[in-house]
Amino acid sequence: MANVVVVGSQWGDEGKGKIVDWLSERADVVVRFQGGHNAGHTLVVDGKVYKLSLLPSGVVRQGKLSIIGNGVVFDPHAFVAEAAKLKAQGVEVTPDRLKIAENTALILSLHRELDGFREDAASNSGTKIGTTRRGIGPAYEDKVGRRAVRVMDLADLETLPVKVDRLLTHHNALRRGLGHPEATHEAIMQELTSVAGDILPYMDRVWKVLDDRRRAGERILFEGAQGTLLDIDHGTYPFVTSSNTVAGQAAAGSGVGPGAIGYVLGITKAYTTRVGEGPFPTEQKNEIGEFLGTRGHEFGVVTGRKRRCGWFDAVLVRQAVAVNGIKGIALTKLDVLDGLDEIKVCTAYRLDGETIDYLPASQGAQARVEPVYETLEGWKGTTAGARSWNDLPAQAVKYVRYIEELIGAPVALLSTSPERDDTILVTDPFQD
Repeated sequence: MANVVVVGSQWGDEGKGKIVDWLSERADVVVRFQGGHNAGHTLVVDGKVYKLSLLPSGVVRQGKLSIIGNGVVFDPHAFVAEAAKLKAQGVEVTPDRLKIAENTALILSLHRELDGFREDAASNSGTKIGTTRRGIGPAYEDKVGRRAVRVMDLADLETLPVKVDRLLTHHNALRRGLGHPEATHEAIMQELTSVAGDILPYMDRVWKVLDDRRRAGERILFEGAQGTLLDIDHGTYPFVTSSNTVAGQAAAGSGVGPGAIGYVLGITKAYTTRVGEGPFPTEQKNEIGEFLGTRGHEFGVVTGRKRRCGWFDAVLVRQAVAVNGIKGIALTKLDVLDGLDEIKVCTAYRLDGETIDYLPASQGAQARVEPVYETLEGWKGTTAGARSWNDLPAQAVKYVRYIEELIGAPVALLSTSPERDDTILVTDPFQD
């Protein structure tokens, strides 16, 4: 059976949480391989809503092993709070059900503070990126700068103070430059030692756990956060996240070889949304945008920020199919389009008088592209809750087939509501 990587094919918020949860019924292990607690997943199970930001979606299912891989940046205090919230909903997050890679970099209070300091300064100069202020970017900077405190360091109290001092040498210079007081060694040590006992029972050699499980024939589901267009290399730079969000990161971010990945599933919303700043060619700053946002409940799971909404952009998704090696898509929120008289789809861009079929890498060019639309007839029937193709209006089926043709990838799953069971299965990604 093929192991499966799930990635967002747009700017995130495509409904990955429900799809990963749905797929986890077929999986034995669910792995988060990048990002932090700046992206959220909403799961609706038997009418009960679970909102996750750091924990893998598999934690709400009994009998599954969830893993936080080394490609994640990990806020220990956010983890404790999220686990407590789930416990209040009847879900126990225990070390036998969750493993955290020992070499995972930590997010500390000074990362969150630096994130906020920079965003405040950028707001005054008009260069704001639109981060969640959760410390994700600064934590990745420290990881790449080889000064991060990692999960395993919590178990070594002899060398931890030296590592904290090294970290503070860098951060306090930045804080002084931004006009803020220095962080103290004592405060950071207290922050770490106070949570160490809560975290260390979950620590493990994740690469070894995954290798053993894979060799035993178990199915592994790799779960990404955000979306392809927020990838640090392949997204709308600089309005991106601080990690690689594409499928290739699943291997590096969890400690498996690329040969362990068999199927890449791209989660794709039937229209387009994004949170925060940056280019958005098909954005609708009108009644259509308001309709999509209201009908689709388009607010960020973690921040509550209102999402910008627009028509489906086939150029972006076609590019995501290519850079991820997507074999099939899970199309979500088709029901949001129910009742529209007409639906537009972006099939190409115009840039400085030329028609192009890709998103240019240049920030200036991205801001100048104009969408080229095709207009399709809408449908008056409902797709909400449909569980077979026969339940869909003919025009809705035509819309789905047109999207498949434009992006060069078939629909493997079709989601017709937030409920787990309202899913039409076309191709089982786990089936070789």
